[in-house]
Amino acid sequence: MTSVPRLARLKDRSPRAVRDVANHVTRTYGVASAHWRPYPDFLIVGTKRGGTTSLWNYLLDHDQVLPMFPAPRLRKSSDYFFVNLHRSDRWYRSHFHTVPYRRRRADEVGTVVTGEASPYYMYGPHIPAHIARIMPQVRLIVLLRDPVNRAYGHYQERVKEGTEDLSFSAALEAEPQRLAVDEQRRQNDPTYYSRAHDLFSYRDRGIYLPQLQRLAEHFPADQLLVVRSEDLYTDPQTVYDDVARFLGIRPQPLRDARQHNYIPRSPIDPEVAATLRAFYQPHNRRLFEYLGRDLGWPKSSSPSRCDDCGG
Repeated sequence: MTSVPRLARLKDRSPRAVRDVANHVTRTYGVASAHWRPYPDFLIVGTKRGGTTSLWNYLLDHDQVLPMFPAPRLRKSSDYFFVNLHRSDRWYRSHFHTVPYRRRRADEVGTVVTGEASPYYMYGPHIPAHIARIMPQVRLIVLLRDPVNRAYGHYQERVKEGTEDLSFSAALEAEPQRLAVDEQRRQNDPTYYSRAHDLFSYRDRGIYLPQLQRLAEHFPADQLLVVRSEDLYTDPQTVYDDVARFLGIRPQPLRDARQHNYIPRSPIDPEVAATLRAFYQPHNRRLFEYLGRDLGWPKSSSPSRCDDCGG
């Protein structure tokens, strides 16, 4: 099987026009053969800037994990359950390998699994119900990061991508108004995707308990794995092994533990950090009670050391 780094090099060297034609051909073929393509076995559903990209790439390097189809595209997600929900079920299944291919790989390495990763899948209010409707047996992996660092990392990403020109404090102040613009439509239309809700939810997205409760409404506890993001950053091998066991595949040495989607950041303003910590403290307390464990996020104004860990 072609390695992920080699696929990345091939993808980077291909002219855009050639890639577009190849993508159209493979997606057309994928849709036409969708009856042979089962749904994914697992989803990494969040949180944003919590290590989803790193964990996804670690899993892609596992002998028993299949990439999305076609492999050279190196896709992390189909984004089906929000921006592409208007597309067909066949279109969604076109992103995963066929039963005959899975059987051939299983003959070589044992049980194989495949999935996708999207940090909006946990945050979108209507998404857990959509997932459960077509994939009630899917396994879900949740990464939870200190919400202050998560919010600032999210903001830094938006600045880097050129979609945010406010200061962090100004962006936090503007957040309620930004999210309220199309809130009624989001509530009334489960298929509607709000770009503002996705991009500018710096503070709100770190209130994790309601998001976990929505998942728990639709999936039993044994199909849900909650991982502390800081553990992935500091001890990726242990988390990798835990995830492998959760997915029913063999633990194996992690070949490349570098962080993916890493964004160097400037220091967070201590006053803004202190305000956010005070805001999150009651939310975190209720979250820890719900989980039955303390995730150890600092209660002081000083953010934990991470610069900005991978997304």
